[in-house]
Amino acid sequence: MHDLIIRNARIVDGSGAPAFMGEVAVADGKIVAVARAGEAPIAGPAKRSIDAHGKLLTPGFVDIHTHYDGQVCWDKQLTPSCWHGVTTIVMGNCGVGFAPVRPGTESELVEIMESVEDIPGTVLHEGIPWGWESFADYLHSIDTPYVMDVGAQVPHVAVRHYVMGARCYDDATADDIAAMAAITKQALQDGALGFTTSRFYGHFDKHGALVPGTHADGEELKAIGNALAEVDHGTVEIISDRMEDPDEQHWVEWIAKRTGRPVTILATSNIGADVWGMAEKLNAQGLKIRPQVGARPASVLMSLEGTVNPMRQFGSYKDIAKLSVAEQRAKLKDPAFRARVLADTPKVPRDETTANMISTWDKMFILPTDLSYEPSFNESVAGIAAAQGIDVREALMDIMAAGRPLLYLVGEYSGSLEKQHAGIAHPHSVFGLSDGGAHCGVLCDASMPTYMLAYMSRDRVRGPIFPIEYTVHKMTRDTALVYGLTDRGLIAEGMRADLNIIDFDALALEDPEMVYDLPAGGKRLVQKARGYVATFCKGEVTYENGVHTGALPGRLLRG
Repeated sequence: MHDLIIRNARIVDGSGAPAFMGEVAVADGKIVAVARAGEAPIAGPAKRSIDAHGKLLTPGFVDIHTHYDGQVCWDKQLTPSCWHGVTTIVMGNCGVGFAPVRPGTESELVEIMESVEDIPGTVLHEGIPWGWESFADYLHSIDTPYVMDVGAQVPHVAVRHYVMGARCYDDATADDIAAMAAITKQALQDGALGFTTSRFYGHFDKHGALVPGTHADGEELKAIGNALAEVDHGTVEIISDRMEDPDEQHWVEWIAKRTGRPVTILATSNIGADVWGMAEKLNAQGLKIRPQVGARPASVLMSLEGTVNPMRQFGSYKDIAKLSVAEQRAKLKDPAFRARVLADTPKVPRDETTANMISTWDKMFILPTDLSYEPSFNESVAGIAAAQGIDVREALMDIMAAGRPLLYLVGEYSGSLEKQHAGIAHPHSVFGLSDGGAHCGVLCDASMPTYMLAYMSRDRVRGPIFPIEYTVHKMTRDTALVYGLTDRGLIAEGMRADLNIIDFDALALEDPEMVYDLPAGGKRLVQKARGYVATFCKGEVTYENGVHTGALPGRLLRG
């Protein structure tokens, strides 16, 4: 007796091989049989049989770059990732997280996460029960049922803060380094999937200081690398904007050679560019350097409700800022108020990145209605103003009054996603950077799996698209193997029955929307999808047509 048989499916098995028509049987949470059309059908009865009617059957998606470290405490569905076919997530990226922590210093980790990942501090204080100290204690606390499997990494920021206290921004002593290495090793033995660190000059704490570890000496990282070498698993995740520095390259290469473990380094248009050359060189020697890229460039959605609101640079906006959104939109259409804004001298934020976001008019686009995230100049504030013969401020107020978000694309963008496409197509890249659970007020890139399938594998006309087999491979087997999750990401006998049935023709993103459903009434942008007929975790249906079935078959993954 099988638990489930899915028949007449177009199977994209996660290996990258051509799709085929066939059927799959599931029992006890595993795939027990796969039959191609024309072969003998799977024999035996099943508790449930589904006729897929030619729809896609894929492995569940494995998202290796999330920040659900706090959200796992209050949201067992892990929205919005669960709405996009994700059945496994890895959190604790970019060096930030909530364990280990010395009792009484929890708020200091909250302030770092709040600033780096744009998760409101009130939400984290309200939603996290705390009560743990070690990384093992944290894992024990979050070892609960979920709709998907959850893996955690040990974050450098938290380890440094735990060992050094108020000195965590300074150089570490030999004793500090030895303690950090020991804690990392123990965390890996207790179940961490990897170690992460931030060397990025854009990650500040709430008080404007670069996060602990940004300037850590290479010897400190090498000592932690030694700890990884002493256990039989563990991936290293790094965000660094100084990969062109020979010293930075030296310790990364040293760790890769010393441990033999995968090292994934974030690579976007404005950080980590030199990692591609390093990957070419070292992978030819049998190492595993995997530059990590996302489906879209780093971006920010700007709106009246969002964390970034370009109207705030104008002094007159203060007078309407506390009105309801509907009332603000009405004021933005009022000729008298518009005249005041046109006469204002803009305030320049101290943070250069924010200043660019709110005033680079040719890089601020109306979010495309087709959700391509690949706009043209004509869709920018500057383009609209030029076409209408009006001031850019007038165009900005028209857009903000209409209510559709503005999309700011960080780094280089010249009217197409060719660089993004090339990064994903690179043989050494790994797919990631969804940031699920983070940047609540500025983006919702947890929707990237749907975007990759619907846009980058079907709808894109401004450049080439990916074969669907390649896209599915990059989001399933490839990501799973980077973290040593060898039991998933593939539709084959003996593999976990983490699956998606997808109506590919109907698959589509919905518009992002701001909701106020976090603890303490906190806000976040969410983005739903259409076209997921069913999602299965360990053989159980968790979602049918986008609706949670109530099942929570997912568990904490331990390395």
